[in-house]
Amino acid sequence: MEKIIGYMVTFTTYGTWLQGDKRGYVKDGKVLCKNDVLLQSNLKMLKNPATRFDAEHRTIVRDAILEKAQEIRQQIYAITVCSSHVHIVAGCTNVSIEKIVSYYKNASRLALRAGGFNGRVWTKGFDKRFCFNRSDLKNRIKYVKNHTPV
Repeated sequence: MEKIIGYMVTFTTYGTWLQGDKRGYVKDGKVLCKNDVLLQSNLKMLKNPATRFDAEHRTIVRDAILEKAQEIRQQIYAITVCSSHVHIVAGCTNVSIEKIVSYYKNASRLALRAGGFNGRVWTKGFDKRFCFNRSDLKNRIKYVKNHTPV
């Protein structure tokens, strides 16, 4: 079995990429097609408006994540904060990916609150893609760096 040398995680803002979305959606690591009935059901269940970041919010989130990464000594190879989601390519640590994403979501949520942002910030969960070799890592870094932050 190959050793994991890094990974890409993606997490979304509240209410912006629901199950059933026309762009497809990820559930249990599988990409599923749109489902209008499921999407409408999920839209009805939202308790708050969908969260979208403006340029200032994106900077706050990026800075908070990078600061937390430095604090926990995790190498960040690439990060893009968009209006509705975040992509991070990072090196492996002894800390679980679930814990790492929790750290990043909490740090950015607290930084947003300190900057006056109100409302729900993140959806539950995240997507993860493992990198087993330099080529995998390079491709994930390229994807994130070329991702337009809108």
